[in-house]
Amino acid sequence: MIFVAESAKEKIREIRSSSKLADDFFVRVSVVSGGCSGLSYKLDFDNESKPNDQVFEDNGIKVVTDLKSFLYLFNTTLEFSGGLNGTGFAFNNPNASRTCGCGESFSV
Repeated sequence: MIFVAESAKEKIREIRSSSKLADDFFVRVSVVSGGCSGLSYKLDFDNESKPNDQVFEDNGIKVVTDLKSFLYLFNTTLEFSGGLNGTGFAFNNPNASRTCGCGESFSV
């Protein structure tokens, strides 16, 4: 399961509304190679499912990820911060053994 915090839910709805995205658009989360710790998160809106996608819904938000990424993202919570320590989406990933200082990359 991939979870969506209340803060992320509100921001996703705000972005979807301001971008005039149709209701069939969902949040696609994936893990890609890169970053100072080896792996990075990728977050986007999409409306096309792929054959091996894993589909979750939490807090009223549909989240989709590919099977390979899901192995890294299991039990991760998507959050959003608008505070002084940085603004943006963040991944609270219990599988990450190490993260970089900016929080945008990790390793397992």
